[in-house]
Amino acid sequence: MVDGYFVTPRDAEQIEMHPGIHRRTLATTDEVMLCEFFLERHTLVPEHSHMNDQTGYVVFGRLEMTIGGEVRVLKPGDSYAIPGGVRHSLLALVDTLEISAFSPPRADYRTEAR
Repeated sequence: MVDGYFVTPRDAEQIEMHPGIHRRTLATTDEVMLCEFFLERHTLVPEHSHMNDQTGYVVFGRLEMTIGGEVRVLKPGDSYAIPGGVRHSLLALVDTLEISAFSPPRADYRTEAR
């Protein structure tokens, strides 16, 4: 559970959402949510969309990401932006850590992080 304004890694529970996809909801306000995703090598996140805007940053690893039909390989330091409602998917080419922000926050990812 997060207490106050600051979050340390031990404050944010790691959840295995699906095999190979691990998420920590790091911090959230009424307007934005910050999450960390660790994706194991060869993990596929199938094409989907959601109403939330999503931006992200690759910390380490490599992702093949498709956004609105455009395919790119993202490496450390690369970032992306997905407007709400745009279909997207990704494949972790190697073990990958990425940080995503969602606005508004995703209700299905909400924990007690604040």
